[in-house]
Formats: sequence, C-alpha cells, structure tokens
Amino acid sequence: MAESYGNKRNRKYVITNRHHFEVEVFNMVLDMQLQELGSRFSEVSTSLIENKSGLNPCNSFAKFDISKIVKFSEMYPNDFNKEERGVLTGDLSTFYHTLKEDDKFANLTGLSDLARLALVLPVATATVERCFSKMKLIKTDLRNRMGDGYLNNALICAVEKESFCKVKEEDVMARFQAFKNRRGELI
Repeated sequence: MAESYGNKRNRKYVITNRHHFEVEVFNMVLDMQLQELGSRFSEVSTSLIENKSGLNPCNSFAKFDISKIVKFSEMYPNDFNKEERGVLTGDLSTFYHTLKEDDKFANLTGLSDLARLALVLPVATATVERCFSKMKLIKTDLRNRMGDGYLNNALICAVEKESFCKVKEEDVMARFQAFKNRRGELI
C-alpha cells in the first residue's frame, strides 16, 4: 500500500496506493451514495428528518435544538398557528430545562423512548385528576377533620373501586379474624 499509485511521470505529486483508496476512491463512493440518497428522498423529507433530529433525547438531551423543532412545527401549518409557534420557543426552553434536571429522562436512547413517555403522560394526568375528583366527594365539609391515614385509605377504596369489587367478603373477614383472637368469629 506504500507503493506509488499509477504513472509517476504524469503526476506532479507522488500518490501512494493507500492515499488513492482512502481518499479518492472513498470520496467517489461517498459522492455516489449521496447522489443516490438525494434522488430517493425529496427535499421536504430530508428537511423533516433533519428538523426532527432536534428532539433527540440521547445523552441527557445534548443534541436538543429548539430552532430545529420550531422549523419542524412550521412544516405543519394546520397543526400550529402563528400564536402557538410564537409561544413554542418559551415552552421548549422550559421543557428542556425541566427534563435535563430530571433523572428519569437521563437514560433515554432515542425518540421512541421519548414517545413512550409522551404516551404515558395523558394516562398519568387522568389518574391524578380522577383522584382529586374522588377526594372532593370523600372530603366534604362534614368529614373535614379526618386524618391523613383515613383519607388515604378511603381514597384508595374509591379510586380502585373496580379492584375492590372483585374481592370476596369472606376473604376480608378471614383476614381480619386472623389479626387477633376475638370472642366470636366474623365468618
């Protein structure tokens, strides 16, 4: 590979075989691949992929790029109006700083992990809203002085009502009977 490539007389500089293959052939093949990719993907598709890369959550959002995400939103005028795009920069900045400090988001490996979290968020929010709705029903003015332990137990029973309906009364009585000796049996 250290030998000179081609005819020495016609060249101003001596090129080795190694240089020829590592530089000239490599660049030629790379140019051919870029032309092939350019012909397969339109400019819009390439722009979509490039701007979507701003959402990359790898390495604690090291490649997170707000400007790319804003450009990405501009490609969807039916989904983002001018006002929403104007607020988007501030929202993304808050999003970035919040997630960067949270350890739960430190080990994300790609957009699929971020998408999974985004799909779980509405369910978690709905669960919290459901708990607060039940708490309004349980903690009324008449029961305003109940302790935290009793409130927690009552909330669990109210929120997980479907699960508690599946429990047999005999099993509950047998469990309470086993806690301590009683004069009579509960069953």
